[in-house]
Amino acid sequence: MVTDLQGFNSAPAEQLRPLLTECLAVPRWVDAVLAGRPYPSDEALLAAADGAASLSDDEVHAAIAGHPRIGERSTHGGVSARWSAAEQSGVAASLADRLKAANAAYEERFGHIYLVCATGLSGERMLDDLAERMANDPRTELRVVNRELRKIAALRLRKVLHPHDTQGS
Repeated sequence: MVTDLQGFNSAPAEQLRPLLTECLAVPRWVDAVLAGRPYPSDEALLAAADGAASLSDDEVHAAIAGHPRIGERSTHGGVSARWSAAEQSGVAASLADRLKAANAAYEERFGHIYLVCATGLSGERMLDDLAERMANDPRTELRVVNRELRKIAALRLRKVLHPHDTQGS
């Protein structure tokens, strides 16, 4: 079991691959993070992971496919579903209808779900962000989604390294 950087560096790739895929479901990214081992520090691992997370449009679309809509629970189960629920904990149930309508408008405009690194954001802040991003052209929006995926991957990678640390959940 991975509980720190030393465990991450020494764990078999077969053990880490599913965990890394839960962080960012892009096989090229997973391979790059695994290939960079051993890492001298958490910061070096996070920097390498971020550097490898400049995604193609197809990779962005593949990576968001497993994410639930903001305000909805994941139907996939597993560790990423628990992480997603914790990351979206700032969404009040009273905003459900507004989020559902805003998500539908976003999906109509861009053809994919709205994705934001929700950790620490209130539902109101996410609604504001979603509204602002509706002004983006599709190409710009994919780059924004890529940036958000990078943030989510970094947060989740920290959880892989420190599974018992509740900070940043």
